[in-house]
Amino acid sequence: MNPNLKEQFRKIGARVKFVFVDAEERIGFTRVKQPPASLDVIEDKEGEIFQINIRRDVSNKLDLSVLEVLPKDKHLVLLARQLDDDGKTISKDHFLCGHDERHLFVAGVDKVSTVAAAKASLKPAEIFSQEIGVTNEKRNRRKTKVFKRQGEWFFTPANIEPKPTLILKDEPLRRNNRSKAHIAEFAYRSGGEEVRVCSQFPNGLTQEEYKTLIADNPKAKYFNWRNMKRNAAVYAKGKIRHADHATVHLDTWHRVLMNTERFPENITVVFLD
Repeated sequence: MNPNLKEQFRKIGARVKFVFVDAEERIGFTRVKQPPASLDVIEDKEGEIFQINIRRDVSNKLDLSVLEVLPKDKHLVLLARQLDDDGKTISKDHFLCGHDERHLFVAGVDKVSTVAAAKASLKPAEIFSQEIGVTNEKRNRRKTKVFKRQGEWFFTPANIEPKPTLILKDEPLRRNNRSKAHIAEFAYRSGGEEVRVCSQFPNGLTQEEYKTLIADNPKAKYFNWRNMKRNAAVYAKGKIRHADHATVHLDTWHRVLMNTERFPENITVVFLD
């Protein structure tokens, strides 16, 4: 591992520590293989800190390096490479680390080497098609003529007018059931899949999957289930609130789009509301 990593993180005003983890982790009722390296933002007695989780069984074959650091922008791109016995690369994972409003954040990104490219890789395809004429400087702002952004969510104007009876109030927007919800003052959804969600099955089960589970394990009927929509087209209006971000105000209806953060293979990304 690169001994200068702590100094690179210091350049963006952040601390970093390393933790060795087991090869497998229990998620729900199954055990899944951990990626060679993963990142979290945690808190200790001094405040927020980046934690790099390194799989113990590959620690001596893992190379961590910073591809670009922008002290003024307070962002960097970290590359984690797993090597074989001959020093050849088996896998690569790229992470964008930095500051977003009030807190540190980390996001898995495409195979890019610059901060600008990493930020661009997080934007939904629907955003790119509307950014003609927007300067590079403005594209990375949280508010442009194309969108408003709050954390991982983008809001882009939509020409719709839903029936009042279909409008939901104080609707949670979440990537999956493990993430902290953003709350939309008014929301409207179209389509999507009805699923049952609980802490043991954070991404939801279809009705058929739920029936199969109950048949195999009758006690599962007493899990704290709730009905949700998975991957519906969602629109929002009014205030969008979240404890970690400044409130976003939407005067008209906007389509809600999730960023394109990359996740390890054992984590499923869905849109639950």
